[in-house]
Amino acid sequence: AGFDLPDGRRLKPGDPVITFVARNLEPIRGYHTFMRTLPAILGRLPSAQVLVVGGHGTSYGIKPPRGTTWKAMFLDEVADRIDLARVHFTGRLSRERYLAALHVSAAHVYLTYPFVLSWSLIEAMGAGCAIVASDTAPLRDVIDGTNGILVPFFDTEALADRVVDVVSKPRRHAEMRRRAQALVADRYDADRICVPQM
Repeated sequence: AGFDLPDGRRLKPGDPVITFVARNLEPIRGYHTFMRTLPAILGRLPSAQVLVVGGHGTSYGIKPPRGTTWKAMFLDEVADRIDLARVHFTGRLSRERYLAALHVSAAHVYLTYPFVLSWSLIEAMGAGCAIVASDTAPLRDVIDGTNGILVPFFDTEALADRVVDVVSKPRRHAEMRRRAQALVADRYDADRICVPQM
C-alpha cells in the first residue's frame, strides 16, 4: 500500500500518518475538534503527516456562516499553530485512493455527535486501522476498548494524548487493530453476514 501526495512524496505503512475521514468536513462529524487537536499532535510528533479526507459541503448538520466553509473556519482557527505542509486536505477520493489512505494510517480519528454511525468507521476498522474515536453513543456499539480507543468528544487534550500514543507505539496497538478487523469480518461482512440477513 502507498498514498501519493501532490508533491511527489509517497506515504507508506509504518509511516506516522494520521487519518481523518468524513463525507464533508463539518462539526457533526467532529472536524472542529480534530482541527483543534492538531497543534498538540503535530508538536509532539514532528515527522507526522495528516490526511484529512472529505468534501467542503454540508451533509448532516447546519450550514456554516455565509461566505465560508466549515473547513476554512476551523483551519483558520489553528493555521498559525500548525505546519500546513504536513496537513493534506485531499477532498473526496476515489475508492481506491480512499482505501490506500486507510492502509497507510498509523492512527485513524473518528468523531461524531450522537448520530448514525458512518460506514467509513466500519471500513477503517476492516482495513486494520488503529481507531481513536469519540465516546459517543453510536461508537459504543462497535468499539469496546479492546478494538479501539474512546475519548470524550470535546477533550482535545485526551484525543491528542491517545493519538500520539498510538502513533508512537505501533506494536503495542497491533492487537487492537487485529480485533477491529475481526469484529468487522464477524459482524459486517457483506457476502457472509449483511446481505444474507437482509
